[in-house]
Amino acid sequence: MRAVLFEEFAGPVAVRSVPDPTPARGGVVIQVGATGLCRSDWHGWQGHDPGIALPHVPGHELAGTVAELGSDVRGWAVGDRVTVPFVCACGRCPACAAGAQQVCERQTQPGFTHWGSFAEYVAIDDAEVNLVGLPAGVPFDVAAGLGCRVATSFRAVVAQGRVAPGEWVAVHGCGGVGLSAVAVAVAAGARVVAVDISPQALLLARHLGAEAVAGSAAEVVEVTGGGAHLSLDALGSAVTCAGSINSLRRRGRHVQVGLLPTDPPVPMGRVIAYELAVLGSHGMPAHAYPALLDLVTSGRLPVDRMITRHLPLVEAPAALTAMDTAPGNGVTIIEPSRAGGAA
Repeated sequence: MRAVLFEEFAGPVAVRSVPDPTPARGGVVIQVGATGLCRSDWHGWQGHDPGIALPHVPGHELAGTVAELGSDVRGWAVGDRVTVPFVCACGRCPACAAGAQQVCERQTQPGFTHWGSFAEYVAIDDAEVNLVGLPAGVPFDVAAGLGCRVATSFRAVVAQGRVAPGEWVAVHGCGGVGLSAVAVAVAAGARVVAVDISPQALLLARHLGAEAVAGSAAEVVEVTGGGAHLSLDALGSAVTCAGSINSLRRRGRHVQVGLLPTDPPVPMGRVIAYELAVLGSHGMPAHAYPALLDLVTSGRLPVDRMITRHLPLVEAPAALTAMDTAPGNGVTIIEPSRAGGAA
């Protein structure tokens, strides 16, 4: 199969011919219909994830068709249209038994613990725990965005952030994750202020229902009349993490969504004085997807409007390596079957 491959961290990335994957007894092989380009993929290429072994194929937001079944898989068939969470669970550890598969003690992550979805095919273990069937009306490009950014934002806003209708929600960083958080918060009935330095990103946030836009924590406090009830760092930097916390009103909730290369300084004085809650959010388990898919199919969560680019596999290496200097706005989708030249 064709796949995007790198052999050294922060080194050259190219489309290569590599061996096809085979399914584990409890796993499947999925023919990739679409896969999202996420900043987490850039972090992996940079070497910020110690679990990655070289050479490596990135990609963790995926949707496609079941192409091959392991001998022990029940309840799924070749040809089923599916997506998966970016955190794939074992289904057997105490965390999984408690329904918290997103923090599974033996989790696997395509594109990190094993070869991922920037390829024509990808292997997924423990299929009965991790596969999510797609409704007929959800195309692969929309579904590909659900595995990380939309699902993570949904859980961050709804479950971890405990958003309530009428609350102010500040979203810091309006890339794919941030725009997803904007859309989820709007769908939940919140008032959203989007924070970014890119006019185009703020325009997209407005398009998704943000009531206000801002360029700093001080502006958020002013716009919201004292600070947001809930604030999310959807980018993952020392500046946006601190900005999110400094955007909150007393007894507000900060949720860290964006991955951070290193642990940043945190304004703990404000956390203490304002009795703020500081929370993390790490994906979403497969069993929680029905509520999210209902929002998508009803049109209340317009994921299609967040997608701004579709690329063939041959253009994925350049897009991946440019993410830190030219991250772009909205969601970029890679489609392995899309015409775009030979590797």
